[in-house]
Amino acid sequence: MSNKQTKTDVILIGAGIMSATLGSLLKELAPEWEIKVFEKLEEAGEESSNEWNNAGTGHSALCELNYTPERPDGSIDTGKAVKINEQFQLSKQFWSYLVHSNLIRNPQDFIMPIPHMSFVEGEENVAFLKKRFEALSNNPLFEGMEFSDDPEKLKEWVPLIMEDRELDEPIAATKIDSGTDVNFGALTRILFDHLKRKNVEINYRHCVKDIKRTNDGLWEVKLHNISSGTIEYHTAKFVFIGAGGGSLPLLQKTGIPESKHIGGFPVSGLFMVCNNPEIVERHHAKVYGKAKVGAPPMSVPHLDTRYINNEKTLLFGPFAGFSPKFLKTGSNLDLIGSVKPNNVITMLAAGVKEMKLTKYLIQQVMLSDEQRMEELREFIPGAKREDWDIVTAGQRVQVIKDTESGKGTLQFGTEVVNAADGSIAALLGASPGASTAVHVMLEVLEKCFPQHMKEWEPKIKEMIPSYGVSLVEDPELFKKVLISTSETLGLSENLPFQTVS
Repeated sequence: MSNKQTKTDVILIGAGIMSATLGSLLKELAPEWEIKVFEKLEEAGEESSNEWNNAGTGHSALCELNYTPERPDGSIDTGKAVKINEQFQLSKQFWSYLVHSNLIRNPQDFIMPIPHMSFVEGEENVAFLKKRFEALSNNPLFEGMEFSDDPEKLKEWVPLIMEDRELDEPIAATKIDSGTDVNFGALTRILFDHLKRKNVEINYRHCVKDIKRTNDGLWEVKLHNISSGTIEYHTAKFVFIGAGGGSLPLLQKTGIPESKHIGGFPVSGLFMVCNNPEIVERHHAKVYGKAKVGAPPMSVPHLDTRYINNEKTLLFGPFAGFSPKFLKTGSNLDLIGSVKPNNVITMLAAGVKEMKLTKYLIQQVMLSDEQRMEELREFIPGAKREDWDIVTAGQRVQVIKDTESGKGTLQFGTEVVNAADGSIAALLGASPGASTAVHVMLEVLEKCFPQHMKEWEPKIKEMIPSYGVSLVEDPELFKKVLISTSETLGLSENLPFQTVS
């Protein structure tokens, strides 16, 4: 058995949207750097980034009610929604740059305009939605949002949802036409094709066995080449771990102090997919409802128009579930294996704190097909069992860590964990993940390459004009950026204002 050994500048672990984005940024900023990618599966974008494994909403907080919580005094906290919307604008700017530079040929292969809607029933929820609408509609990032509690108006917006509905309680929705559907699986594959043309070496069927610091300060990654059965050793100055749910166990192998006292809690999911083209045609929006009590934020029910393989599809879900695996292709020992002496207290504390979540997951796992249909009928009252199939979505691993609010706090969202010297970084967490990939990878660059940021900044601003600027505080720049990215990405028809070409 021969042992292959090589040296390189950058190693990216995992061929998902995060590595694709970081690799694409680095190839523009430091084209001379040598980059190698290692992926366990046979091609790019097959795990967390795959279009069947994530919501593809292009999360911009236009419709996700969990991003605008109600404060104790009844007012709406819009901070998180504004932040996520700004972050998604960065992604659109970078994708536009890639289209302008002919590095991406056809944006319609991965992004489509789709109205984003929030839909609620019951007096309390309607009051909440109205307050949310009022809090957001004066913000330039949410321009064009409409609110209605008139059933006749809602029939125009979502005929499928309103058909056969008993109007025995108040009902309301918000709608904004500038939303998108993003096929992150397709985008990941497009970016890896681009990286290949840029001479990035992409190694599939390579499984990481260990990550160690060498005496000269480099990182050595030990890999099992699944195709040949051999062991390989590759060293690099910088390593990025972008392995979705598999990032936590790999981060733990590094032994860096920052990897301690962090745990992960896996949540799996199911979606229902409509197999009846007539029903698919009758709905054109992403419609988000309110999460059930105790549900994790990524379990907010939504009825989604999606474009997969350039075909219009309709998905409903997700139904949360529990599997001890950290990846769909992972092992049943993943969760147990991630419990270490340094994070066992953190994990136990989370178990005690999150009884509601545990109860919710158990209830979801126990649901029968008929009970799932009942949940779907809250959105489509006339839904028929034979029109819907069930698919298993991706695994998500929520971060558990000790924070100011106590030990074992469950974190929602994505976070970068990096060594103090910036030589290695890992991305942990879940939604809004892929949608904010460009923002998150810029954070990796800032944390890990501070010495290069000054020299890189002009190029970053060329690619992402609003880099370092708050779009909320600069509505003129936001308008300019929105018009230009919409034109480049083929989204202009849904803009909240008329553009003059």
